[in-house]
Order: sequence, then C-alpha cells, then structure tokens
Amino acid sequence: MLCMTSMASAQGRKIAGITFPPELKTKTGSLYFNGCGLREKYTLDLYVAGLYLNKPTMDAKKVINSSESQAIKIVIVSSKVTRDKFNESVKEGFANAAPYSATPSQIKEFKGFFTDPFKVKDEISLIYKKDKDKTYVIINKDIKGSIDGLPFKKALFAIWLGNKPAQGKLKKGMMGQI
Repeated sequence: MLCMTSMASAQGRKIAGITFPPELKTKTGSLYFNGCGLREKYTLDLYVAGLYLNKPTMDAKKVINSSESQAIKIVIVSSKVTRDKFNESVKEGFANAAPYSATPSQIKEFKGFFTDPFKVKDEISLIYKKDKDKTYVIINKDIKGSIDGLPFKKALFAIWLGNKPAQGKLKKGMMGQI
C-alpha cells in the first residue's frame, strides 16, 4: 500500500473532475501531492481537498504538528457551498480541532478573508510557509491575507486532519490512505 501511495503522490490525482497536480509550486519552493478526498454531505459532493507536503506521509498528527511548509488546496464543486456555510463549517471545525486551538481573533480574521460569494470551481489554498511562520489564504490566485504562528496552522489543519475531522473519508483521502 505504501508503494501505491508513493506512486499516487508522485502522479497527483483527479477526483470529482478536479485534477490535483503532483507538485504545487510556491514562491519559496515546491510542495508535493500527498492525497486528496471529496467532502460530501447527504450524498451531495461539496468540495474536494488535496494535501501538499515536503514529503508524503500517512501520519496525520505528524502533518498537523510539523513546522515544515505545507498546503491544503480546496476546490468548490457544488453551488450548495456558500461563503456563509463554509464559514460556519470552519467555526465548527476550529471547535472540534482540540487539542489544537486558534484564538477567537484569529478565527474572526480567517473568516474575514472569505467576503466574496463562492462559485463552482473556486480554489482556496491554505499555505503554511515555514520561513515566514504564517498561513496564507489564497482564493483563485489572489492573496486574501495571512495569520501568524504555528499554533494557528495546527488548529486549521486539524479541521481536516484532526481527531474530529470535517469528514473521516476526506481525511483518509488527504492522507493517501484510500
């Protein structure tokens, strides 16, 4: 299984019509595809999310606790995903991220990056840069802002990869386990 995961990671993957390339280039280097999954609710496909790391791993705690650069790329695949529903899910996700936590002001600032209505095919990139110790929010290639600190990144990534993830199957996909 590890060999298959490494092969999939080297190749990227297509899911729900969205292709996740094997490499995500940033201004300071490259991150590599680890895995991706589909967020579903009541049989509706909502969004797909892919995880990019310096090197592949199947250990979610290692990803959350890592101070290395990493990214989550989310692509909206349903018109049912609205900005307000996304922000409500993020709020719930931070509440479920224990033992990791973000401050109320960080959560408010993060949600404030999502001011425009969502459209199908919108891309949201959450990129943690080790050298800057910041998590950047990029929507459709437009930098919306950043939040300082590794503790915030840990809480944010725990929304999808923590003990109470947004969806178990999505977490497994992002970790390259399915």
